[in-house]
Amino acid sequence: MRLRRGARWLALLAALWLAPLTAVQADRAAYPAVSPGRPMSFPGDHGAHPQYRLEWWYVTGWLQGSRGQPLGFQVTFFRSRPNIGEANPSRFAASQLLFAHAALSDPAQGHLIHEQRSARAGFGLAEAASGNADVHIGDWSLLRHGDESYRVRIRGREMQFDLKLVPTQPPWPQGDGGYSRKGRVAGEASYYYSQPQLRVSGTLGGEGQRQEVQGRAWLDHEWSSSPLPAAAVGWDWLGINLDDGGALMAFRIRDGAGRALWSYASRRRSDGRGVAIAAGELSLVPLRRWRSARTGAEYPVALHVVAGDMAFDLLPLQDDQELDARASTGNVYWEGAVSAVSGNRTIGRGYLELTGYFRPLKL
Repeated sequence: MRLRRGARWLALLAALWLAPLTAVQADRAAYPAVSPGRPMSFPGDHGAHPQYRLEWWYVTGWLQGSRGQPLGFQVTFFRSRPNIGEANPSRFAASQLLFAHAALSDPAQGHLIHEQRSARAGFGLAEAASGNADVHIGDWSLLRHGDESYRVRIRGREMQFDLKLVPTQPPWPQGDGGYSRKGRVAGEASYYYSQPQLRVSGTLGGEGQRQEVQGRAWLDHEWSSSPLPAAAVGWDWLGINLDDGGALMAFRIRDGAGRALWSYASRRRSDGRGVAIAAGELSLVPLRRWRSARTGAEYPVALHVVAGDMAFDLLPLQDDQELDARASTGNVYWEGAVSAVSGNRTIGRGYLELTGYFRPLKL
């Protein structure tokens, strides 16, 4: 009898333990799939897609200050749907989580200045709206206006941005009409478009230190339900605004040995025509590495890039552009302003992102 009662208690405990786990797995299975054939639709796709697991709006660019120095900036807003306990009617339920990173690359400082925020969506304090780009956490915001321009405002302890970004080109869907593969399995993909060659104007710095700035920027908007391939540890990504008015985007997903599990590159020529670049025509070869004294991570901060009929060296504005985001998204990565140099001539400027060098990246 005691044995039978003990067995029943064990069965009950197992059921109680497995029930929430099964519910979580069922919730996570409810994320919509990313599949080909879905056309991009604007302005709706500029806004949030809250049913998907993960989404980000990612702005990077080069600025020229009124004091004459080149500067790099990054502003990224992330939206995450944890998809746990969504039946909870409480307004405090964390149905949507928001994160933000902001960074300034100023060689006069010798290191990246960066800050981060995180919040659950709701109560008007943090939101990511659908229908158009309108995302904010407190007084950090990215807003797309009716004239198609963007306004980026960051009020941090060490940095302040107030920038207007004006498109000079239409959105550029990546991959197959916006369906961007990240692995060999069809579901390992995202919906993804870019807006290169954004014309930037505005101010940098607070009272007493404010300066007028202008420059060029790049915006990526991406949303997905899928994690990276199981063998992936991170990626190398670059987006370059070319001086001739064109643009180049490329990335590779890496395994633990540094091999490419998946590669992609595309070029937009100055006349707006898109040029696909085969995976075999993309090569990223390290020219120089930099080791962080803070984390010990080593990054290939200078690369020789071959992308189709283009070949150039990618050189950093400064080596130390490491962003430690363990207080928000939990990752450490290198996000840096870079120049594309062919021979002795600069042919473009943009950003290079290196993830998974500190530890494997988990989305």
